[in-house]
Amino acid sequence: MTRQHTLVVRPDNAGDVLLAGPAIRAVAAGSGRVTLWVGPHGRAVAELLPGVDEVICRELPWIDLAAAPIDHAWLEATIAAADIGADAAVIMSSFHQSPLPTALVLRAAGIGFVAATSVDYPGSLLDVRHRIDDDVHEVERSLDLTRAAGFELPIGDDGRLRIRTSAVANPVPAGVPYVVVHPGASVPARAWETERNAAAVTALASLGWRVVVTGGPNETGLTAHVAGTAGIDLGGRTNWPVLARVVHDAAAIVTGNTGPAHLAAAVGTPVAEVFAPTVPAVRWRPWMVDHVLLGDQDIACGGCRARVCPFDGHPCIGSVTVSEVVDAVEQLAGHPASATGDVVAVGGGRSS
Repeated sequence: MTRQHTLVVRPDNAGDVLLAGPAIRAVAAGSGRVTLWVGPHGRAVAELLPGVDEVICRELPWIDLAAAPIDHAWLEATIAAADIGADAAVIMSSFHQSPLPTALVLRAAGIGFVAATSVDYPGSLLDVRHRIDDDVHEVERSLDLTRAAGFELPIGDDGRLRIRTSAVANPVPAGVPYVVVHPGASVPARAWETERNAAAVTALASLGWRVVVTGGPNETGLTAHVAGTAGIDLGGRTNWPVLARVVHDAAAIVTGNTGPAHLAAAVGTPVAEVFAPTVPAVRWRPWMVDHVLLGDQDIACGGCRARVCPFDGHPCIGSVTVSEVVDAVEQLAGHPASATGDVVAVGGGRSS
């Protein structure tokens, strides 16, 4: 059965929205039209996903920490935002999130079929109450839900992360192959220490790599410090389409568990990831791309979901050395002299 218009809800950060991409393509294969509901942190990447016809951006206070207060006017406006004439909705959520407040809004908006993964009893809020083991990757979690709701990936779609092809220019001048270092993260506990990022830039540059340091508009002080005199500072200068071009053309990226790691997977760039196991790697590691995970994934406090590490030295990733990061880049990308620096259209994969 093909739905006329399906609303997909994934109101999280940019990386979460990217990880929903394969499931969204499955919904698109079985729908005449797909609208994607995201929060403000996911809007820019939502517009890059294949299969999305329209994007709604509205924050939900059961997802966003700094959302506006709830009152009658807010609730009425949120229900109105969902009243788009969709005949079905799929709520994609992580293992620690409840889809039921969202489902209540969608029911109030008149959507007749609602599917979600829920450990809580949903009453009549869900037509499909899906269950799945927690220890699966977020991509698999969403794909399993859409399958239960009657949507399958089309034949020939391998389920990798993808973004729409873009013709934006790369601000990094052509020349010696480069590595991207992305030192920031929206959750402080997921970021490797600033001085070690800076030392990694220096170490990689000493091996002959150009090193490009990226970050958002609110991270320009961080990127300038990390880039120093050895790196190329692009802090605050790359929106998501431009960042996708920069990451695609790189030989590898060094980052934490944050959106650019999943963007790298979407454009086929290997990832050296300093992964703080505040959430399990089995759920959030780079999807279907070459990668090396660094950090103590078996630490006793793993899965804490802390936003700020309460322990001195941030033990799960504080032990990661600069030499380990350099070794991971060499394992993934070789040496600058052997890197091809091939450039193809973003979203089209890397040539071999």
